[in-house]
Amino acid sequence: MHKLQQLKDEQGELSSSDEKKYKALKRATEREILQSADVICCTCVGAGDPRLSNFRFRQVLIDESTQATEPECLIPLVLGVKQVVLVGDHCQLGPVIMCKKAARAGLAQSLFERLVILGVKPFRLQVQYRMHPCLSEFPSNCFYEGTLQNGVTVNERQSSGIDFPWPVPNRPMFFYVQMGVEEISASGTSYLNRTEAANVEKIVTTFLRSGVVPSQIGVITPYEGQRAYIVNYMSRNGSLRQQLYKEIEVASVDSFQGREKDYIILSCVRSNEHQGIGFLNDPRRLNVALTRARYGIVVLGNPKVLSKQPLWNSLLTHYKEHECLVEGPLNNLKQSMVQFQKPKKIYNDRRLFLGGGQGVIQGSAFGTVGSVDKRSGRGKGHPFVPFGPPNGAHKPGVHPSGYPLARMPFPPFPGSPHSQPYAIPTRGSLHGPIGAVPAVPQPVNRNFGAPRANTGGPIGGHLAAHQQNSQQAMGSVGPTYNFAGDPSSQPSGGGLMSQSGLMAQDACPRS
Repeated sequence: MHKLQQLKDEQGELSSSDEKKYKALKRATEREILQSADVICCTCVGAGDPRLSNFRFRQVLIDESTQATEPECLIPLVLGVKQVVLVGDHCQLGPVIMCKKAARAGLAQSLFERLVILGVKPFRLQVQYRMHPCLSEFPSNCFYEGTLQNGVTVNERQSSGIDFPWPVPNRPMFFYVQMGVEEISASGTSYLNRTEAANVEKIVTTFLRSGVVPSQIGVITPYEGQRAYIVNYMSRNGSLRQQLYKEIEVASVDSFQGREKDYIILSCVRSNEHQGIGFLNDPRRLNVALTRARYGIVVLGNPKVLSKQPLWNSLLTHYKEHECLVEGPLNNLKQSMVQFQKPKKIYNDRRLFLGGGQGVIQGSAFGTVGSVDKRSGRGKGHPFVPFGPPNGAHKPGVHPSGYPLARMPFPPFPGSPHSQPYAIPTRGSLHGPIGAVPAVPQPVNRNFGAPRANTGGPIGGHLAAHQQNSQQAMGSVGPTYNFAGDPSSQPSGGGLMSQSGLMAQDACPRS
């Protein structure tokens, strides 16, 4: 085979008989390698390769499973699998679905999320090895119920020899107040903000002058129009060598999921009189954006606009409390005195209480999801659950932080509910509530469940009794039940897997 390969490289092609011989030898070699391997690594779609058609795998592990669609995940699972481990973070962005109709129909839900909805309790990796401890504080409290532990110390995340003007020296973060107005980009399908772009260039230049190398800096933004404008602006107006700016990675928040940089600059873009923030409404996108930095983060945005959304209001309050909400020139940053308006209430008075006691008031309607225009802006009423003290005293119907909670269908089941909520995207909207407790579908009850019992039971303790009555095979069509945001019932495909494991990665793995 080696000789035939050499001949092919030299001549460009082989004779018809040699070509047949070469292909036969190649197939035999591939088969021998695959048969002798203990572990075979491939993509989900790659598992459907004809070369693997005669193989049977008892165990399958799918990494980043929350970013794969359900049909993708099913490809390796039909190869005789007896045990499956799904690894991912359903508190971050899910599969990228370009067709909005397909997304609304359910393709945007991953298999990981479906199993959590069906009651399979994930195991969470709780130690993060990426971020400076002060950077992990807000994401931990907001998205992970305060459970994240820091595997790195403050000393390990101090930049020696870097002279950057952080407002609070021991807290490498700040929110830089911007009042520039957004514009629709040339494509007509995105947004840009010239003021923020100009200040991004100034911050990048300051980082470079303070001793940071270009490969350590990442600039992220939710909008392609802003991404393209920042790249163009820095190359034309940067005060340092043009090549330095070209080496800096400027990307969308979505494309940066799973990535990291020492220093992250986040441009929020949205700034308008209508108070719409589009993509920024999605809590999972904010989670991704805030957890990419290792040493420091700078956020640029208009707090008057962003504070209308309760989750962003919480973030701004967090920065303000730590004296990291600033304005003015970079060489003379001062605390901003901007006043936040109270966020709008999204739900009515009938709410779900996640902390125990009365679960759902009978007859309560699902939370509504507002319309979103083609540029994904002007979105109103996206559901979410703001953060609060994980172990505080709970008031029925109200989150510890004082905001109303998202409502999910709660059919009754025996035992105790989950001790910690998990983020489950609801059907009928692309952006699900962070922190919603999964609901277990029942074949008879199509309405809300009975009041919940105590919350002191073991994690997953309620599943034993439920699983006795849930022996459907994977892939069969399960009972129908209502989803938030969609008044009509939709079928739920599949019951609980006989042997399955879900591993919920934290926001900042040691990758």
